[in-house]
Amino acid sequence: MSGTELLHFQSVSFTGLAPGVRLIVLGAVHGNETCGTQAVRRVIAEIESGRLGIANGSVTFVPVTNPLAYARHQRMGDRNLNRNLAPTATPLEFEDHIANWLCPLLAQHDALLDLHSFHTAGEPFVMLGPQDNNGTLEPFARAAEETALALRLGVRRFVDGWLDTYAAGVARRLAAGVSAREADVHYGVGTTEYMRAQGGIALTLECGQHDDPAAPAVAYRALHNTLAHLGLTAVEDPAPVMATEALRLYQVIDRSHPDDTFARGWSSFDHVHAGEMIGTRHDGTPVTADRDGCIVFPNPGALPGQEWFYLASPSTRV
Repeated sequence: MSGTELLHFQSVSFTGLAPGVRLIVLGAVHGNETCGTQAVRRVIAEIESGRLGIANGSVTFVPVTNPLAYARHQRMGDRNLNRNLAPTATPLEFEDHIANWLCPLLAQHDALLDLHSFHTAGEPFVMLGPQDNNGTLEPFARAAEETALALRLGVRRFVDGWLDTYAAGVARRLAAGVSAREADVHYGVGTTEYMRAQGGIALTLECGQHDDPAAPAVAYRALHNTLAHLGLTAVEDPAPVMATEALRLYQVIDRSHPDDTFARGWSSFDHVHAGEMIGTRHDGTPVTADRDGCIVFPNPGALPGQEWFYLASPSTRV
């Protein structure tokens, strides 16, 4: 916590004259993912100048959700904010203090748009929540509303299966005797999972590679489309994307050692074939694809014990 004395949390809210949806938009949940921050600040400036009006409901913008990580221009301060997100009576890490501020703020809203970017080159995509279900892992009853919003963000690719896949990874870690916090299904809970647990809808938009100059424009378009679709602005509802690609995550592979290496420079959604070499463990053991599909979130800098990459297969959900 040293060196954080000058840090603070900021949210900016605007409320229309008529009742409506209460939206919250997050930027820089991870400090090196700045496209959302740029888009949020651009839209705030439009509202403050009168070029854009909030007619109904309210919107809360958080330009920089993790100010410590943002100041350091790195993914996290003390830990990953987008894992095990919950208030705590005993905050130890900086992200615990963020959670104690952010979680009550999320609970005051009906919908969340969380703007992110990713490590390697690739096409923007939306992370969807679960389908409607009464299960114990992530019960949900608003999948149709969430999907309708996702189809209007302006991107064509949709991915789901996050928490189910993460839970399967947790089970594998526990079977291997791992006792780290990554071996807890609650560690898979981030902003969107927390928001859904409060009764809201929530989407993560991955706007492109961290330094892609087009990523802020992807975030900006999605933000305007969200405001219009939810009725906050007096703008016609954008048409839903028609030519879509849907994928479902089905497996997460952890990095076990600093010398685990990829076979090549993978990008998200690169296709892999059954038996194809994806990487090599530090002891020479090959890591191969178990079926035809694609790789998602490859992270060559992943810490040992954390997610190295995910595997996905085609879905008919969207």
